[in-house]
Amino acid sequence: MKARLLTWSALLLCLLVVLAGCAVTGVPAAPAASEEMSEDMDDMSMWADVDPSGQTVTFWYQHSGSREEALQEIIAHFNDTNEYGITVEGSNQGGYGDIFSKMLNVVGTEDVPNLVVAYQNQAATYQLGDGLVDMNSLVSDPKWGLPEEEQADFFPGFYGADIFPSFGNARLGFPPNRSMEVLYFNMDWLAELGYDAPPATPEEFVEMACRAVDEGFSGAVGDESSLGYQFGFDASTIASLTFAFGGNIFDYESVAYTYDDPATIEAMNMIQGLFNDGCASTITERFGDQISFANGKLLFFIDSSSGLPYVAAGVNDGAAFDWSVAPLPRRTEDPVMNVYGASVSMGRSTPERELATWLFIKYYTSPESQAKWARASNYFPVRQSVADGLTEYFEQNPAYKTAFELLPYGTTEPPVPGYDFVRDRVQEVMAAIADGADVESTLTELTAEANEILADQ
Repeated sequence: MKARLLTWSALLLCLLVVLAGCAVTGVPAAPAASEEMSEDMDDMSMWADVDPSGQTVTFWYQHSGSREEALQEIIAHFNDTNEYGITVEGSNQGGYGDIFSKMLNVVGTEDVPNLVVAYQNQAATYQLGDGLVDMNSLVSDPKWGLPEEEQADFFPGFYGADIFPSFGNARLGFPPNRSMEVLYFNMDWLAELGYDAPPATPEEFVEMACRAVDEGFSGAVGDESSLGYQFGFDASTIASLTFAFGGNIFDYESVAYTYDDPATIEAMNMIQGLFNDGCASTITERFGDQISFANGKLLFFIDSSSGLPYVAAGVNDGAAFDWSVAPLPRRTEDPVMNVYGASVSMGRSTPERELATWLFIKYYTSPESQAKWARASNYFPVRQSVADGLTEYFEQNPAYKTAFELLPYGTTEPPVPGYDFVRDRVQEVMAAIADGADVESTLTELTAEANEILADQ
């Protein structure tokens, strides 16, 4: 797959996505107070003479279950109500990794989807071959784009995350949602252990996790043994722990991976120590940590905030205890939260189809659609006006509110080409560490391998 990509190593020095406080400088929409003003707007528009009528837009996404149902409702409503007769055809193409693999085979060809979910590092990889549309002209277009007040309605960090300085400040994606990595914990169990709050430090986390093994939860169901923590082999977990321990997995000044950061080494030594002391185990089945947690057999697990509704349903059907989420145990004074989420990117096609695709993106990220999508998906909305209207939802879902209030402490994983290949290797390394491999030398080797992959890209 890597052989299909052009080698643009010179780009890497600049590949630092502006993740907070960044906004596109758009052309203000002129007021349509007269026919003459309307004609002036058309003269300013790059897309004024493009007709999106009757276009069919293909949309690849990873959503399934109730989320897919909600998304299909949004798509159907757009198809039924847009005045141009545009038809969006959305389809589940598997998980993020499946979609990435498929995209590498079709990007730059006529088979590329018009719209595809893509993390920032994936979009950067696709753009190495000039495979995506720069949406800047569409966003700021006086006829078809978003007025400045609507652009300002997006949370700045979310809105700016898809601007790529290394590609001439091109907008290679647009954000429909975000989530973050959080610590799930059983409040009732902690109270039985004599604690009135979740762990704030690594030492507290280890102490509570190990006590949970010896002092199981009184409300637990099933025959499974009690555990403090279950470890999933996901690259976002090692990144999240590194952030919480005061480090980073990537050095943006030297443009290099730093999995040998002292913070990563300390965090992985903590995890390995939990395994050695019998206080942790690996996840042996899909969503095994959620199942154990719901049954009152697992005190802690780390996962995306987007899983909140599934955890709530599992606990209600299982041991029925009070639970919530918190920042990961940390070395920093304030939390440092791993905020992430795939945006949607546009594959190159025709001006007519690209404009039709943009009109659907506008609808998908409109306040009306965002309110529906946030409630159905449990992702965080990307527009402030929508968040302001979620008061009742916050009251009904206090864990969601807790996670939402941690957004100001967010940071992100590296948005560089080839990170997907690095993530695959990280998962193997995490498994090796859980199995007893020397932490420091293993992470040093991982750093070298990750930077080789980066150089290839």
